[in-house]
Amino acid sequence: QVQLQESGPGLVKPSQTLSLTCTVSGGSITTNYYYWSWIRQPPGKGLEWMGAIAYSGSIYYSPSLKSRTSISRDTSKNQFTLQLSSVTPEDTAVYYCARGAPTLGVGEYDYWGQGTQVTVSS
Repeated sequence: QVQLQESGPGLVKPSQTLSLTCTVSGGSITTNYYYWSWIRQPPGKGLEWMGAIAYSGSIYYSPSLKSRTSISRDTSKNQFTLQLSSVTPEDTAVYYCARGAPTLGVGEYDYWGQGTQVTVSS
């Protein structure tokens, strides 16, 4: 059973960088041919795919967020991370990590983290 767990600060000040980590257990993030995504859901809105990192280490970003987003991984810890720079209150959302990347056409989400609330406020 694959499990994902998001971690990071719940409150970020405007203009700062949001940093989240997804720790994966029960499976390796380097296993062929899985993709690992970051998704968010602002209050009252739908899910927004932010980007993904592939088993190979290739990284993909949503065009709308590409200029502010950085995704990386630490294979020794079986973790992948999200950094979102220059945040504004509009970046307030529940942030999820998940396995899969349907936006890229490489498989539906089959495992999700529980989500973590991030609020951008001074």
